[in-house]
Amino acid sequence: MRKVTKGNVTIKLWDLGGQRRFRTMWERYCRGVSAILYVVDAADRDSVPIARSELHELLTKPSLSEIPLLVLGNKIDRSEALTKQSLVDQLGLQSIKDREVCCYMISCKSSINIDIVIDWLIKHSRTAK
Repeated sequence: MRKVTKGNVTIKLWDLGGQRRFRTMWERYCRGVSAILYVVDAADRDSVPIARSELHELLTKPSLSEIPLLVLGNKIDRSEALTKQSLVDQLGLQSIKDREVCCYMISCKSSINIDIVIDWLIKHSRTAK
């Protein structure tokens, strides 16, 4: 768990990992949150179908209904990274109708677009409502 503070807002982030053994814990950590942040390796094209399947399975959980979803395509600093539109299409984000969905392309390594992610999270924090 990490905390990120910007202004008077502190955001708690849990890195749950994408390995199969951690996936059963995802729902438990997502209950009662202000937003679900789903990070996909945009440079690993072979993993995107699995990411799509797992995301859509997670979103079927009644305890997570209506929680806003922020999808991040990471590793855009790599030449093989998908474009935003390609990631949106391959993840089937346009088919998600029961919640707000947003997608940003980022690079954690190069700190690209991290500020807009933090701003989105602050906007969707419970204290901002």
